[in-house]
Amino acid sequence: MSSRGYTKLSRNSSNRKALIRDLATQLIMHEKIETSVTKAKEIRRTVEKLITLAKKGDLNSARIAEKTVRDLKLDDQYAMVKLFTELGPRFKERNGGYTRIYKIGPRRGDSCPMAVIELV
Repeated sequence: MSSRGYTKLSRNSSNRKALIRDLATQLIMHEKIETSVTKAKEIRRTVEKLITLAKKGDLNSARIAEKTVRDLKLDDQYAMVKLFTELGPRFKERNGGYTRIYKIGPRRGDSCPMAVIELV
């Protein structure tokens, strides 16, 4: 990791933030996504913070999380609702480490190292 505390991901700041928000929301909704190793390591930080906020479950935590989570709806359930009603209570007794990253080898087209990131 660089000294700035995050990876640029070959994007400007607004595109990078949008990418991380989208991937974090997809991980919350599907609980498992396939992406590059670098992106997986970046979104892990965001998702861990969001789940910690969901464990608190108060209004202030919901407002902070709402700044990051997209308003995605899947199978008649919204990402914020799932985060605070399912994932927060599920990880109530866990002190951290809510995600797991598996490396699955290089991507066929450009040999980019790929990984699966999932909720524990």
